[in-house]
Amino acid sequence: MGKKKRRSFSEEFKLEAVKLVKEGGMSINRAAQDLGIHTTSLRLWVQQYDADHGKGPAGAMTSQEKEELRRLRRENRELRMEREILKKATAFFAKENE
Repeated sequence: MGKKKRRSFSEEFKLEAVKLVKEGGMSINRAAQDLGIHTTSLRLWVQQYDADHGKGPAGAMTSQEKEELRRLRRENRELRMEREILKKATAFFAKENE
């Protein structure tokens, strides 16, 4: 048996699903069932919505903060690779000049 392909949802779909819970008074379980998505997914979307609007738990990261963290980690990884390449190049040229 192969793994199930992971579905992705647009931001608009996620926002409408969250609105069903927040403004429509539906339970997360009921809304998820009606939309054909996992309850856990919708619960996470609702939690992220709350964090983005300052209503999440203390220390919860907003979507913007998460995106910035991803960007900084990617940049950090690239800089580390560049540094390693420069170290190797320096060692190579130092040996060549001996």
